[in-house]
Amino acid sequence: MSIRHLTSEIEKGLKSPVYFLYAEDRYLLKEAAHMIAGTIPESERAFSYDVFDLDSIDEIPHFEQIVDILNTVPFMGGRRVVAIENVQELSKKNSGPLDGYVSKPSSQAVLVLFHLGSPKALFRDVLKKLKAVSLDIRRDEIPSWIGEKARSKGLSLTNDAIGCLLDVIGPEAGLLASEIEKLALLGKSQIDAQDISDIVAGSSDYSVFDLVNAIRDKDREKVFVISKALRETQESYGLLGAINWHYSRMSEKERGRTGYYTKVFELLNEADIRIKTSGGTFPLEYLLIRLLQI
Repeated sequence: MSIRHLTSEIEKGLKSPVYFLYAEDRYLLKEAAHMIAGTIPESERAFSYDVFDLDSIDEIPHFEQIVDILNTVPFMGGRRVVAIENVQELSKKNSGPLDGYVSKPSSQAVLVLFHLGSPKALFRDVLKKLKAVSLDIRRDEIPSWIGEKARSKGLSLTNDAIGCLLDVIGPEAGLLASEIEKLALLGKSQIDAQDISDIVAGSSDYSVFDLVNAIRDKDREKVFVISKALRETQESYGLLGAINWHYSRMSEKERGRTGYYTKVFELLNEADIRIKTSGGTFPLEYLLIRLLQI
């Protein structure tokens, strides 16, 4: 299941009295919470929508008090919606009242539980009695999710643009959504790969395309001048993704240089692993040195 299944549940009117929404990506939980809140007219939310964050520094009421709220008829009529965020912080002591409520939920309320990460063993029995939805997006679903997210902002991304965005940013939904927000500020409705590349280049006088050309020309001095300029506005991982995308495009046009590009992508893969494990600028600098040597 994914966030699309939540959309389907919302379209049906949230028929289940209790939902358990979980994801590894915190952004997807926040997006889901926004979608749930959006099911209630803004003028009625103060009376019909309650949110509790179990990871908050504020005092959290006992679960029995939350149950009392769930059993209270909304002032404006309709159904009351109660959201509990960071339910993974729920103590074993409070799991009993939760299990009791889930076994006999109110017909006038919807309880939505938001859990960061895979469900804990504590919820094994509870999950059998409610609607559980995994919000995480499978890798093969991400391109279509990017397209849908862009369309919600009035943008149309070409397939090349989506591929470039994924290479540059990676598959993390929150980061991708942030980049889509930036693209919406360009004032263009049609976004292509060059627009993505321009965003990556930031305010620098150079682009990643300039960097790749300097590598191919074996111009060591220019490579490190451009690299330094780009790193003033971009993280190493984003630059690595952009470099990878440019080499991917070049390899498609130069199919006779299979051996060269095999070495290039091996080095890119090694750099990707190093950046993820150690971070810092060294993995990218070392990659540039190695690329200049082949």
